[in-house]
Amino acid sequence: MSPFDEHIEKAVEWAASMLGSKNYSLSCLAFVEDAYEQGAHMELDGYSYAKEAADSHNAEKNTGVPPKGAYVFYDCWGTINGKYRNWGHVGISVGEGKIIHAWDTVRMDNYLEVQNLKAAEGWTSPQYIGWIPAEEYPYVS
Repeated sequence: MSPFDEHIEKAVEWAASMLGSKNYSLSCLAFVEDAYEQGAHMELDGYSYAKEAADSHNAEKNTGVPPKGAYVFYDCWGTINGKYRNWGHVGISVGEGKIIHAWDTVRMDNYLEVQNLKAAEGWTSPQYIGWIPAEEYPYVS
């Protein structure tokens, strides 16, 4: 058992407690970061948006089924505050091929089925990039 396993368990538990919440619309990265910050009481040194985090960690190098606790990334284009770009999308893996992520509500889906979700007007559907282990995400404590 890794010393990080306890953090992962607490983060996943917190994420599951948020299922159905509408508080994270257009804030998927904030949701996953909050899972670790609020659930596991860690201080993260995070990113501005999901695609930035995915690119910074070469998420495409890990394309198989994400392990529990992993940050699972997608390409996703849309407009926020008048700026159209690939903001990306991210969820936290709960294991067995499922993730919890903030879409219109916080929900749980198979990591590949996320690509079939209906996108909001002006947005593209997410396209799977890959994942990074929770331990690789920058945290302070």
